[in-house]
Amino acid sequence: MNPRRTSGRAAAADRLARADRSRTFPRLPVRPGARGLFAESWWGSAWLDALETAALDSARLARGRTYARDGHVDTINVTPGRIVATVRGSRPRPYSADIRLRTLSDQEWDGLLDAIAAEPDQLTALLAKKLPRALADGETRLLPGPGDLVPRCSCPDHGRPCKHAAALCFQVARLLDADPFVLLLMRGRGERELLDDLSRRNAARTAHEARAHTVAATSSPLHGQGPEARPATPTDARGPAAEAAPGECAAPGTSTPHGVLARVALADRPRPPLPPPLPAPPQPGRPPALPDGDGLPFDPAALEFLAADAAARAHACVTAAEPSSPGSGRPPIHSPFPSLPPWEDAIRLTATAHPTAGLTSTTRALYRDLAAATGRTTTDVARAVAAWRQGGPEGLALLDTTWNPPAGDFDRARSALLAADLPSLRPRHNHLTNPERGIQLRFGHDHRWYPYESEPGTEDWWPTGPADPDPVGALTALLAR
Repeated sequence: MNPRRTSGRAAAADRLARADRSRTFPRLPVRPGARGLFAESWWGSAWLDALETAALDSARLARGRTYARDGHVDTINVTPGRIVATVRGSRPRPYSADIRLRTLSDQEWDGLLDAIAAEPDQLTALLAKKLPRALADGETRLLPGPGDLVPRCSCPDHGRPCKHAAALCFQVARLLDADPFVLLLMRGRGERELLDDLSRRNAARTAHEARAHTVAATSSPLHGQGPEARPATPTDARGPAAEAAPGECAAPGTSTPHGVLARVALADRPRPPLPPPLPAPPQPGRPPALPDGDGLPFDPAALEFLAADAAARAHACVTAAEPSSPGSGRPPIHSPFPSLPPWEDAIRLTATAHPTAGLTSTTRALYRDLAAATGRTTTDVARAVAAWRQGGPEGLALLDTTWNPPAGDFDRARSALLAADLPSLRPRHNHLTNPERGIQLRFGHDHRWYPYESEPGTEDWWPTGPADPDPVGALTALLAR
């Protein structure tokens, strides 16, 4: 056996197990006007009973219920023994709330899984997203009791629970309503892991029963009785004839083992085609706001910023890959985000993070950080951001480089400007400039004109306004500023 392959399989299995023990749920929809019972299932109500019984302040519970109903709880992550979510309060940054719950020991899991394997109805109910009372009230207690839920929150309120942790508990009750496997995950095991374990236990149980039937069928008759004295049973008829070849029918009166042969189950067969992919949403989503925290190895604002950029890039790629019309084949996929050097990509990120013309305290701090990281000045960063907003990669390229355009559009532009009775501009490389008035047009490789302005006599040129394929339009807009 190849040890490298074995270790690779073990690593893949370990990754699957870790992924199975973590589930993330998006923000639940708002429940306007919901004033009745918050949970719809008996097990969801039992979860809230554990919260309300141990709560020290009913007013905080009421505010938490309102927060949950109004959609203040963002993405919820469930792992063994812990539920974490960000909850938006009255401050700009949300708080981080979590609920702790004791996980079951291996011995408790063995007892619980044996009980489920012995009662197929319980597994059927779980697969139907129902929690059987007999299972929940069995030897191993699944639902929390008073004091089992341990709430925590990053807010300054030291209530147990505070309104943010209470809101999280109310939303978890809705998750339990929809899927009781969430409760089993809180107790320590993921859904796939549980179903695989139950499958193995059922197979072992079936094999044990089959061996018991075989021993009963082949055992000798009781002392003093002949074979003819023993009544015939379906089990007695099992023998070589019962092991029919695949595809053959067993003889009448014989019993066949339950289940399907592995070679039959795994045989190749026609399968229906996959459904068509869902259309891309009209706009990329926005990631949830992250709470502030002390001692974090990253800046929450920077992480939000990168997540938003990743969503925008993914949306653009998916949109570009969609067929132009029904029935037309999928076109070749060209990424709308070609690979960029670090400086250009940093400017792209900065320009798209805050697409506004004015400077704010946030953008100033961002410019300072980028300037320090790249060895440039904040003025260089601000000018480059303005160039990117003006024309993307081409606008940024025109900021620092010149080129000599061939005869054609560039030469005809001066005549068009004179015919429109606009100020005279002197040509140099791909620039048309009037330094006395502090105006300039730069001709790009994309055959567009990029307006610039400067304080007269300073040669401190800044991109101003959008690019225009018409030099007259570009200069007219520049003069109108």
